[in-house]
Amino acid sequence: MFRIKALRHSFEKKAIKIDKRLRLVISVLILGLLMLFSTFFNFDKAPLFLAIFIIVSYFLSYFSLLEGIKKFGWFGLFIMPILITLFFYLFYFLFPGRWLTRLPFIFIYEVSIYAVLLCANIFNIGVEKNLQLYRAAFSINFFYQAVVSFLFYNVLFSFRYNFLINIIGAGICAFLLSLQLFWAIRLNKYMEREILFYSLFVALLLAEIGLIVSFVPMKVSVYSLFMTASYYSITGMISHYIDQKLFKETVREYVGVLIFVIIITLLSLSW
Repeated sequence: MFRIKALRHSFEKKAIKIDKRLRLVISVLILGLLMLFSTFFNFDKAPLFLAIFIIVSYFLSYFSLLEGIKKFGWFGLFIMPILITLFFYLFYFLFPGRWLTRLPFIFIYEVSIYAVLLCANIFNIGVEKNLQLYRAAFSINFFYQAVVSFLFYNVLFSFRYNFLINIIGAGICAFLLSLQLFWAIRLNKYMEREILFYSLFVALLLAEIGLIVSFVPMKVSVYSLFMTASYYSITGMISHYIDQKLFKETVREYVGVLIFVIIITLLSLSW
């Protein structure tokens, strides 16, 4: 244990001499190259690359942020870089393995991981909640949560698993994402019971929605859109409620988005 702490201290001492922006760029380039390398292998290598991506993305997130990570921040700051990397990787296998799709895919991934790491850095330095910088970071983080949701549900429903897998997958994904989102509202060092309760509530709702849509004949893209819109609307309203900013106009906005997607979903049904 002492040796691990000594190695960590030595690593931080050396890494902190590198400018933080440069550390971010280095992390993005390494992850982009690793993602590019992984696209040359078949899906049967997915378990190996998933494990590699978890380890590498966590380490590079730590390398990028480094200073001031405390308590629950070890989860809250790192979960988005890991999830967006994993689901981008899995989502790639839904496309044909060509350079025409590979290069734009890697570019979009690198832009996304850079944005997510930048948001994590803003959360980590403790920017005041009333500043425009924090609000922008929170909005971008929420946007990429919607992206991650869409990618995950697209992959999940593409495999055509039975409804039990859909329930478990939808619940776990919703729980992890909402836990990070609700934590980012206050950025406390410790996990609050209120945040945990709301995250479990969101997970339960999305699991139930996943159960329902498992028995409805729809295209995979429509499944994903509906699940993502449900997550976006539910967590959007709850996050505003936690932040004590849930007004009628806000409710109308999120409910309006959900109703619009429900109409699209109903029109796309093919019994």
